[in-house]
Amino acid sequence: MTANRELKAEVTVAASPDKVWATITDLKQLAKDSPELLAMWPLKRGGLRQNQWYVGINRRKGVIWPTRNVVAILDPGKTLAWDTKTSGARWIFELAADGSGTRLVQRRPVPRKLTVLGRVFATGFLGGREEHADELETGMSRTLEGIKAAAERF
Repeated sequence: MTANRELKAEVTVAASPDKVWATITDLKQLAKDSPELLAMWPLKRGGLRQNQWYVGINRRKGVIWPTRNVVAILDPGKTLAWDTKTSGARWIFELAADGSGTRLVQRRPVPRKLTVLGRVFATGFLGGREEHADELETGMSRTLEGIKAAAERF
């Protein structure tokens, strides 16, 4: 296993794709559901849209750090993805109708490789690249469970 591997988690939600979409595009709710993300704020006007810039504030134990993110894919009801420019990772949510519910997949590929900043930061402050990647993948499952619970209450 490598830190550049694609991370993946998935869940089936007993809610329509529209309800799940509303939940994942509510960035305050997304931050509540994530063990690492504290907040995401837009850096340009215009709301959630393709090429919108966001600053993310993340935490792991006692370490807090910002990230710069750009919305790469916005296909309402189907796909939301942003590129984290500071690390080189892409975060993707994919939705598909599944019976009376929705199959929700979260993936984190690293299209090229982690940036120098990402590699140094993960090694020096986050317990190592491999350990952090493993922790992220576990956290993705927790995030999806939170999204599932929120969408099913919606």
